[in-house]
This record gives sequence, C-alpha cells and structure tokens, in this order.
Amino acid sequence: MPKIGVVTFPGTLDDRDALRAVKLAGAEPVALWHNEDDLHGVDAIILPGGFSYGDYLRAGAISRFAPVMERVVDAAKGGMPVLGICNGFQILTETHLLPGSMIKNAHRTFICRDQPLRVETSRTAWTTDYTDGEVIRIPLKNQDGQYVADQRTLDMLEAENRVVFRYVEGATHGPAGFEENPNGSVNAIAGITNEWGNVVGLMPHPEHAVEAGFGPDMPGEGTRSGTDGARFFSSVLTSLVAAN
Repeated sequence: MPKIGVVTFPGTLDDRDALRAVKLAGAEPVALWHNEDDLHGVDAIILPGGFSYGDYLRAGAISRFAPVMERVVDAAKGGMPVLGICNGFQILTETHLLPGSMIKNAHRTFICRDQPLRVETSRTAWTTDYTDGEVIRIPLKNQDGQYVADQRTLDMLEAENRVVFRYVEGATHGPAGFEENPNGSVNAIAGITNEWGNVVGLMPHPEHAVEAGFGPDMPGEGTRSGTDGARFFSSVLTSLVAAN
C-alpha cells in the first residue's frame, strides 16, 4: 500500500483533513513533523493548509527553513509527487519548487466559499483522474491567495501548459467584482505545476471535498455529492502505480 505523508507545522490547520483524505483514497497516511528530517519512507507528500508559524514575515517564509523541508525539496527534485494546498502552495513558492509568489487577496479580506475551478491539465501526478477542461467545485479559504509572477514566468507557465487550475464563473457569493477571480490572481491562476508534473500547488482545498454529502455540489450535478476533491488523492495513487 502506498504511503503518503502529511506535514504538520506550528499553525497548520488542515493536516487531519488531508490525512483522512489519503486514508479514504486507499493509501496509508503518515504524519510528518516539521522539526524532523526523516520522511519515514513515504511515496508522496502533502503540505496542507493553515497559517504555518503564524504566517510571520510572509506566508510560508519561515516554513521553508523547517528541517523536514530539506528532505521534501530533495525528494521533489528526485521525482516524488508533492502537493501543496493553500499554505502548502505558498511554501512551495518559497522553496522555489514552484515559480511565482502569493500575496494578499486583491480585496484585502479573507475569503471562504465553494469555488468552481477549470482543470487545465490532467498531465500531473495529482490530476490524472480528471479530464482537461472539466469544471469542478471545491472549497476555497484564504487571505494571501493572490498568485503573482513576472511576465516572463507567466509566459513560460502558459506556453508549457503548467497552469493546472483556473478560477471560473459560478461562485454564488463573494466580494463585489471577484465572483469569477476571487482573489485577483493573475490570469485567474488557481494552481500550477513544475516542469515535470510531480509538484502541484493550488489555493483551494480538495481535502474538504472527498466524502459524499459533506462537500460542495455542482449545480445540477448532485450525484457527485461534493466529492470533486477525491480525485486528487486517487490520481496520485494512479501515478505511483504507473511509475512502478
């Protein structure tokens, strides 16, 4: 059975949800502590959401120097699948495993809502069970969720098909003017991947949409019962099996 590690930092909030999502997908969840430098033989890693180290200095800036992150960076560069969710995405940009940066939402307020996303590419370790162009709905909750990058980086991401998710219309509420792009992210980017597709970061939270009846429904598609996030975790299992 594949083992998927979930890292907990001081201030992490969604580690237990991520561990549960891993278990529901059929993998063995492994709790990893920020102050250890041992990955305990895991096959993939999740950096979950929250406010690691209180988001002091800058979201994810201190976490980048945690002992466990040295091992995570090495593993990612060696091809191990790594998923950064919300604060985890911010940490991935701080480690330069993913390009660009995250700043405060354009409307300067915390946002929490069910968010529709368009899947731009299924060619990553975490999206193989999705279909290109598919629209899914998972929860979004952040304050520093505006993705920014210089034009050269944006051109590279677009040309290499490394934008994994974009925000799309369909949210039922939110700050005026941000119904489609909830935090002002450039090019409506909600998630990206590295050159090899093993590292993915996104701001919305798939771990909160993995159980029937407990996640957001797509309008007119109630049979999905809020489980759009579950395929992140089944995708990585598919990828691990294919790699072996």
